[in-house]
Amino acid sequence: SIPNIRNTFLIFSWVLNHPCLCSRIFSFLDVVTLCRCAQVSRSWNVLALDGSNWQRIDLFDFQRDIEGRVVENISKRCGGFLRKLSLRGCLGVGDSALRTFSQNCRNIELLSLNGCTKITDSTCNSLSKFCPKLKHLDLASCTSITNLSLKALSEGCPLLEQLNISWCDQVTKDGIQALVRCCPGLKGLFLKGCTQLEDEALKHIGAHCPELVTLNLQTCSQITDEGLITICRGCHHLQSLCVSGCANITDAILHALGLNCPRLRLVLPLLLNCHELEKMDLEECVQITDGTLIQLSIHCPHLQVLSLSHCELITDDGIRHLGSGPCAHDRLEVIELDNCPLITDASLEHLKTCHSLDRIELYDCQQITRAGIKRLRTHLPNIKVHAYFAPVTPPPSVGGSRQRFCRCCILL
Repeated sequence: SIPNIRNTFLIFSWVLNHPCLCSRIFSFLDVVTLCRCAQVSRSWNVLALDGSNWQRIDLFDFQRDIEGRVVENISKRCGGFLRKLSLRGCLGVGDSALRTFSQNCRNIELLSLNGCTKITDSTCNSLSKFCPKLKHLDLASCTSITNLSLKALSEGCPLLEQLNISWCDQVTKDGIQALVRCCPGLKGLFLKGCTQLEDEALKHIGAHCPELVTLNLQTCSQITDEGLITICRGCHHLQSLCVSGCANITDAILHALGLNCPRLRLVLPLLLNCHELEKMDLEECVQITDGTLIQLSIHCPHLQVLSLSHCELITDDGIRHLGSGPCAHDRLEVIELDNCPLITDASLEHLKTCHSLDRIELYDCQQITRAGIKRLRTHLPNIKVHAYFAPVTPPPSVGGSRQRFCRCCILL
């Protein structure tokens, strides 16, 4: 109705002319919208261009138009307010602009320079000198970056948590050593395409990065099991490890991961290179999901023994893929599924075509039933099924001798 429209308009007008409320609204707007608002009136111009509204800026959509002077102007306007800036793909931005930026925006925490190919070690020197709060830095494809950059960052940015130097192929073990010794809080390290890195670099990471969660070593072709095992032993918080294209690794690394990295979520790239894998122990890798079983079923046709004990996210769907994979019919001999609470009798149906299956562990799989096990044994009469069922409350004793075996534990 007209009165409602009028009331809404009056409220809207009051809000937009109230500086505090208007400033609060502007704080949720993106860069483009803020610039448009700045053209409405003088008061809006002041509010929209206030540095407090420019704490997070992503200029990727304008990458072709962004030049050094734009970055310099933004840094002067935002000053200490700016926390996050993405210049991903801004080819026109170089060291000079980023020196001005570093001097003006000393509270920056996240900076993406991905694909800014004019960037050199000079930029990292500036960041080291003026930006001690930096936590996330993306230098991927900045191919002029060398060990000097990592040494500079280690000296001035001790709070660094995530660093991406993918395709910075001048970096060697010396740069990695300098970095990790002074940045113990590193949680993410992306080294994709750093082809000069060897096992020695991984040993430094394993020794000094106990908080590491994500490590990408794709196409680091010189690394071997020796270096990766050091990572496993020193980085127990590791959740994601990518070693695609690392042809020198073997299934020994899978054993080391299962033994040392209980939080591991992603092992898929490892499986691509381990076609001869026969045994895999993922016990208590509680973040492992059906995705791993899918990749095992595709890439590991020789798999004989698989332990998924306490992998609580595994479901019937993952077992279905495993049961239909090339290893299932003639290779798979042992599968341990104890303490997998999402597993049901459906999983046993998926495994009934595994003719070589000799033993299955089902302790504390609460959705598995005796009937399901009985059906499995009709197809695999020689299988050893280890399971536990809660005891049924016995009827009151009428008399006679007591049975001398435990009613709780059953070996089927």
